[in-house]
Amino acid sequence: MRQVWLISGPPGCGKTSWILNRLKKHNSSCGFLRLSGFSENSLEQATSNEIDYVFLKDQIPQLIDLSKSSDQLCTDQDDLLLFIELPQFYLPKESGLAGIDRRVINLLENLKLIPDRYLHFGRDNELPIDDTLNFEKIESLSINLNETVWDPPSLNTFWFELVNGAYGDVYRAKALMNIIDGRFMLFNWIVSRNGSQFLQLNNFAPPKGRPQRISQLIIQGRNLDFVSIKSTVNLCLVNDAVLQFHQASLGNQQLAAT
Repeated sequence: MRQVWLISGPPGCGKTSWILNRLKKHNSSCGFLRLSGFSENSLEQATSNEIDYVFLKDQIPQLIDLSKSSDQLCTDQDDLLLFIELPQFYLPKESGLAGIDRRVINLLENLKLIPDRYLHFGRDNELPIDDTLNFEKIESLSINLNETVWDPPSLNTFWFELVNGAYGDVYRAKALMNIIDGRFMLFNWIVSRNGSQFLQLNNFAPPKGRPQRISQLIIQGRNLDFVSIKSTVNLCLVNDAVLQFHQASLGNQQLAAT
């Protein structure tokens, strides 16, 4: 038996966290897919959909990537729970499955993933509403950071400036970032919360060369200074010479400790 749940809501409402909590309580096979969503008038969706899956996979290693798995693979699993995450700014026009956007239905039919349940943040009482915000206008910036490594002090300064308005009115920011000592960090911020979430993930990369894993920065807000953001990010990333120096130093420290 398999269950397919569609979970939608606006940026930062807690979709991924809620799904993670449900998956942790499920003691059998599970899968995840994040759809890109649709931009509306003055409401621009973030173009990346990889951060949430990478985070969930780090927390639940057995998680199936539904964007790559075949329908046959899914049906072969016992007690399979599948979550589809959809960023959606507006409330559905109807309750239940009847409220699913026809464009989403078309996407899911092509993937042979027909929802059994549909819940939307701000509509269904089963979901929390603390961080469910109504947006009238929002811009989005997605930066691919694959193989990049951050200098920690510069990263801390940039993030503090970012969420405190130095580059525009940021409503939502999240990122997967490689740190020079091999750590893999999730940074997460929403305007309705006090303070940012900083989480070290389990996916540690030995400090040898540039890490080969997904790394991205997603920012959503108003009046964003795209040029300054990208310029500052580039200044916070270490070049090959600095990276090699620090990694050699870390390697020497590990040898001395053995």
